[in-house]
Amino acid sequence: MTSDTLSAVTDALPIPILVIGPDDRIRAANPPVEAVLGPGIVGRLYITILRQPALLEAIAKVREGLDAQTTRFAGRDGTKDTIYRVVIARAGTDIVLSFEDQTAAEEAGQMRRDFVANVSHELRTPLTALLGFIETLGGAARDDAAARDRFLGIMQKEASRMTRLVDDLLSLSRVEEDERVRPREDVDLAGILSSVIKGLEPQAEKAGVKVCLRAPEESEVVPGDTGQLIQVFSNLIENGIKYGASGGVVNVTLFNREAHARLRGEGVQVSVADRGDGIPSHHIARLTERFYRVDNHRSREVGGTGLGLAIVKHIVNRHRGRLVIESEEGQGTEVSVFLPTQ
Repeated sequence: MTSDTLSAVTDALPIPILVIGPDDRIRAANPPVEAVLGPGIVGRLYITILRQPALLEAIAKVREGLDAQTTRFAGRDGTKDTIYRVVIARAGTDIVLSFEDQTAAEEAGQMRRDFVANVSHELRTPLTALLGFIETLGGAARDDAAARDRFLGIMQKEASRMTRLVDDLLSLSRVEEDERVRPREDVDLAGILSSVIKGLEPQAEKAGVKVCLRAPEESEVVPGDTGQLIQVFSNLIENGIKYGASGGVVNVTLFNREAHARLRGEGVQVSVADRGDGIPSHHIARLTERFYRVDNHRSREVGGTGLGLAIVKHIVNRHRGRLVIESEEGQGTEVSVFLPTQ
């Protein structure tokens, strides 16, 4: 096969393909593989381009007459690391390398491993505490009424924490399952916000926080899932009460519908703003990650599971909306939800 014909064939293929000739020089490299290895590599010795030992060893084995080999190649796409599965096979006197991008699969696998590790860690702490107190109540504190009452209170708190964690895990699973199904029910946002604030009054009073709602006189209706939107605003307002209590006020504002660049169309904005301590800027981008906490100890003390904002993000995504978090240390935090009206 002539070089022109070989180049025409490889250029027609959508995956990265590299062909090494019998003289160990690169005979053909299609545009996708040049995006991985760089331009202008045809005619160069492959060993100067493919410098990773595992890949060079696999090529050498095929060159010696062994069967097709499979190995990994670590690349870089801008600032992002990439992983490729490379199949090396003989084609006459040439050796053909095909690159299959495994980055997404690798990231998904790492996410699953991190998720299992995080869940295990979150459950292990309260379980260890419960087992320790059960052992103590069965032994030294069996007849100590004061210690028994104190331990039972702590045990109830730890058991409640595990229950919240399991509930949030189930909720996150359901939300992810339905994320691609767009809700169509007409939802009155002012009614939802009033109901949520009413339900959180005892918690707000206990924390010494006043929750204020500002909404237009005319009702704003958007397509949505009532239960999930209640979950979104319950989480955001509850976070304002928990973490912004030092400011004494949480302002919930429902704006009139208008065109929003973030939605590329008409939508409604709901903002929840507190006057608390605020969040350092380097944390903001990661707040919606599962189990990510700005302050682990404080989050656990107030009953946080580290999943609330991850659930909020998925629900807002299902509604084709946008979630924006803005904060300044010492000035408070404002979380805005933008929901399309169509």
